[in-house]
Amino acid sequence: MPQVNLSLPSALKSWIDHKVSEGRYSSASDYMRDLVRRDQEAAMAETERLRALIAEGLASGVVDEEPEDVIEKIIARRRERTRKAAA
Repeated sequence: MPQVNLSLPSALKSWIDHKVSEGRYSSASDYMRDLVRRDQEAAMAETERLRALIAEGLASGVVDEEPEDVIEKIIARRRERTRKAAA
């Protein structure tokens, strides 16, 4: 397996040692592998979320209004929701 060497401040090294001592991880390498896997999963989830938003936007069609008018409507709706929530 390829290796990666990291230099960490002592506070981060202490944190890793603490996590290993809790027993969930067998070593600092095990902990780091878990962090990288979780980061990969989060990045993939974010990519899927953005793709879904893009698809939603593309499916929503074209607006025949001026951008400024659309923004004003959005702001007005937001103000109304905030007003209702405060009441």
